[in-house]
Amino acid sequence: MKPVILAGGSGSRLWPKSRAALPKQFLNLTSDLTMLQDTIHRLDGTKADKPIVICNDAHRFLVAEQLRQQDVDHGGILLEPVGRNTAPAIALAALHASLKGDDPTLLILAADHLINDAPAFHQAIKHAEVLAEQGKLVTFGIVPDSAHTGYGYIQGGQQVAAVEVGFDVASFVEKPDLATAQSYVDSGEYYWNSGMFMFKASRYLQELEKYNPQMLEICRKAIATEAKDLEFVRVDADIFAGCPDDSIDYAVMEKTDSACVVPLDAGWSDVGSWSSLWETAKEKDQNGNVVIGDAILEGVNNSYVNAEQRLISVVGLDDVVVVETKDAVLVANKDKVQDIKKVVNQLKADKRPEFEFHREVFRPWGSYDSIDNGERFQVKRITVKPGEKLSVQMHHHRAEHWIVVAGTAKVTNGDETLLLSENQSTYIPVGVIHALENPGKIPLELIEVQSGTYLGEDDIVRFSDRYGRVES
Repeated sequence: MKPVILAGGSGSRLWPKSRAALPKQFLNLTSDLTMLQDTIHRLDGTKADKPIVICNDAHRFLVAEQLRQQDVDHGGILLEPVGRNTAPAIALAALHASLKGDDPTLLILAADHLINDAPAFHQAIKHAEVLAEQGKLVTFGIVPDSAHTGYGYIQGGQQVAAVEVGFDVASFVEKPDLATAQSYVDSGEYYWNSGMFMFKASRYLQELEKYNPQMLEICRKAIATEAKDLEFVRVDADIFAGCPDDSIDYAVMEKTDSACVVPLDAGWSDVGSWSSLWETAKEKDQNGNVVIGDAILEGVNNSYVNAEQRLISVVGLDDVVVVETKDAVLVANKDKVQDIKKVVNQLKADKRPEFEFHREVFRPWGSYDSIDNGERFQVKRITVKPGEKLSVQMHHHRAEHWIVVAGTAKVTNGDETLLLSENQSTYIPVGVIHALENPGKIPLELIEVQSGTYLGEDDIVRFSDRYGRVES
């Protein structure tokens, strides 16, 4: 069984924590691990092979770093050149997994789901595996605990004799209104559509060829161009861009006569909103509040409060969500959190940086935090991981001062190479080629003061870069 973990998506309904450059699957929202790391560790105790992780190009170093942190030996980080929904992404994974003539059973998982009961999940996997070996395309249906209107539903049909728990799929239905959802729950025949699947790679490709041959043909042409880039797998962007944009449900599952559903009752959530994080939280105070970070509540009930670095005080409010980050604060009624997407759309339309980036931005070599700025200056705290190096670069419009506060910096400054330790500094004039490296065994931390007429990140000319970011 080879897990395929879909790690795309922007998680915009969990703004301001989740942003385009650092979406929810890479955040530790439900445990000390990130959601991607939790998804992988949830498979401990199964006979799972090395996972294939599918993500977009912009998130590739995030995925690699989070796998490295947990010593995960993966079966490939497959990069989608452009987003084309789940059906083509899974097709790429199935083709990649079959390149050596193998026909693995694929377990398709989203990187941003919560499952509290791992043993129940493992049992459902065993049932699904029996059906997949028989050529079935299995979806996991969540046993509903409420009449939820935010999920699609799957109607179970005849029981499948091969396993204790499993049904033919009678129908897939769209997100219903409340009355219809209640009737589904009352009937006992319907399940929430989890977006998790299991099938043989060959069976998925056969059904895709039957119902969407154009999609499969383009994916085959794209995978034929597969090439390694560091630890990533790339396919031709121009070819893949011509692929139809469709979900696996629409492209295959709603059309095939081989679909089965295995019920799953394991404390599942797609963590699609702040209210769902409140609902699924294991620890609430005596007033039903979830409190993370430094917060003082007075006369507050059934609320979610998440403080990242400052003290939050909330007085006399019920059913609210308050989330604080270094550069933004969200206050919302818990029943209106779906409308956060409208705020995100406005941020995007206004081209505000808060749409895409946090104040602290992560790079493959470490991170930088913009701690102060003005009309002609900017101050950043830069952290470089041991053994890592920033690109050899220059700027047309800004000069930089670097002050080392911890660790050791190897600095290229024009024709000079300097070794700077704590409390030492250097000045890099406009137009001078420079580079920064951490040759030591501990993180390098320095303060960078930029000054000049233009301070944007696009004023970087790279001459060489170990992460492949030099444009030809």
